[in-house]
Amino acid sequence: MNLYPLKFKPILKEKIWGGTKIKTFLNKNISNIDNCGESWEVSGVHENISVVENGFLKNNNLQEIIEVYMGDIVGDAVYEKFGDEFPLLIKFIDANDNLSVQVHPNDELAEERHNANGKTEMWYIINAEKDAQLISGFNKEINKNIYVNHLKNNTLTEILNFEDVSTNDVFFIPAGRVHATGKGILLAEIQQTSDVTYRIFDWNRKDANGKSRELHTELAVDALDFSHHNDYKTKYTKKFNESSNLINCQYFTTNILEFDKEIEKDYNLLDSFIIYMCLEGSYSIRYNDNNEIKISKGETVLLPAVLENILLMPYEQTKLLEVYISL
Repeated sequence: MNLYPLKFKPILKEKIWGGTKIKTFLNKNISNIDNCGESWEVSGVHENISVVENGFLKNNNLQEIIEVYMGDIVGDAVYEKFGDEFPLLIKFIDANDNLSVQVHPNDELAEERHNANGKTEMWYIINAEKDAQLISGFNKEINKNIYVNHLKNNTLTEILNFEDVSTNDVFFIPAGRVHATGKGILLAEIQQTSDVTYRIFDWNRKDANGKSRELHTELAVDALDFSHHNDYKTKYTKKFNESSNLINCQYFTTNILEFDKEIEKDYNLLDSFIIYMCLEGSYSIRYNDNNEIKISKGETVLLPAVLENILLMPYEQTKLLEVYISL
């Protein structure tokens, strides 16, 4: 049987800082979680592997179908590099409170310590409340000693870079950059397949049992990039009815596509899967001549690499993130 655009069952994560927007704004069916902080849309993370929810591959997980279809799913070059492990983790995140200040190790350090990938990621801000802020990087040039002194004195926030956030902002977070999502932000996150996080500061927060969450301050020191940048927000130019690039790095490419007319897509030269995250509106994908699948706001679909020519047909003005890997 022929491959087709794959939808997956969202993996929902309850978080101390989570809220309700994944249900109310993105229309996810959430009934048993009060504080849903994350919806893992497409995941190859061990013990959190996405399960197909449509078509003849329904109830098979992502790793199983890659084992069978290999490059037909992910692209030959991607399969040659990553094997049966899906290389990206795709999420929606709803921060109803500040997330912990954290850092992720790069590939070398993560491999050495955890036999895992590093984590470079990006954020697309879907919705931001008034006065919302996030943390990205340091606000001045510092070094390890300065950082450690602020950490010991509980004055870490004095050297962190706080960014005012608006809907449609984009932030690139390479491994090593200190960061934290602030309250009142709903975002899409694209990252390497990794769940390695070093938590540095958690706002002196305690859970329902009066316990603080574990910190990883010693592990974080060697993972941090202490350099300072003048601008941490990614600038981009959006053109209507065509894909516009947001981020292009060695781990992933992410474009934004806002459209209100039919769009023909030719991925013959790409040799990669495509992921569409629907942020606004609704549309259908026509593939293999006359087959169609409808996608609504809040849904994510994985387009197998063998589906090289498709037609996107909007029912209304629609906004997608388009994600793939260029090797």
